[in-house]
Amino acid sequence: MSLSKDQQRMIDDIEREFEFTQRMTGRGHLDPKVMKAMTEVPRDAFVPESMKHAAFNNGPLPIGHGQTISQPYIVALMTELLQLQPEDTILEIGTGSGYQTAILSRLCRRVYSVEVVPELSETARRAFDELGYDNIEVRVGNGYEGWPEHAPYDGIIVTAAATHVPSALIEQLKPGRRLVIPVGEPYSYQQLYLVEKDSQGEVHTTDVLGVAFVPLVNPPPSAEQ
Repeated sequence: MSLSKDQQRMIDDIEREFEFTQRMTGRGHLDPKVMKAMTEVPRDAFVPESMKHAAFNNGPLPIGHGQTISQPYIVALMTELLQLQPEDTILEIGTGSGYQTAILSRLCRRVYSVEVVPELSETARRAFDELGYDNIEVRVGNGYEGWPEHAPYDGIIVTAAATHVPSALIEQLKPGRRLVIPVGEPYSYQQLYLVEKDSQGEVHTTDVLGVAFVPLVNPPPSAEQ
């Protein structure tokens, strides 16, 4: 696949950041399967028109409604931490622009994604349709509750900072699989956690990296869709 100059720069920046953070994450190189997905999914299709000039920068960008599209390096790292297999069914909490969702969809059988902002959910849905990504299902809802109807999942990824690891997500994760989630107070210190559920259902949590995410919204019942 031939990449534009900006796309190649983004991939090079991701690789450099993997090397730079290796001592913290234990991962010095981007997995080739994840790299392929990062090259195939056009990030510029998931940013507002006013941000398209910066679409391939290795940094977050505003997408409206107080939300952001995550830094490409973080998208790649969180995806790699899941250790996806082609037949996996994945739950994503926080559809946002749909970029992370699209990356996941290139690596597994099906992605179920929950978004609290209806307008973002609809915009992402249109982008998936335009790109022909037909293995994604999106709903509007409270991410802290997950999506129990399709559980258990082969992996769960949360793309906004929760105040804690929601018990509902632990319950919806298959034994032997992984949950990747940023945890911390809004606009304060946050840590990216790798949560592993062993074959006996015991949970083991590893600190991966300090991060900065918008908060995972936990609306009151009357505000949920």
